[in-house]
Amino acid sequence: MKTYVFRVVLEPDEGRWFAYCPVLEEKGGATWGYTREEALRNIREVIEMTIEGLIERGEPIPEQPEMEVRISPEPLVVVNV
Repeated sequence: MKTYVFRVVLEPDEGRWFAYCPVLEEKGGATWGYTREEALRNIREVIEMTIEGLIERGEPIPEQPEMEVRISPEPLVVVNV
């Protein structure tokens, strides 16, 4: 088991928040929400679905660039505050 930590970007966008994962954006790793918190929850779900799709299709999970993806050989718990 590996733990992947993906960097996400949250930007205000005309009364909403746009969220995307740069390393997964071309695979559909983008979403939005009315609040920053909602956008963050949504991008987490989108990233999970995108990774599941990559696995199902036998495609590799991005592991580079190091600034965008961190990998641990052990399970981790990530808390955003």
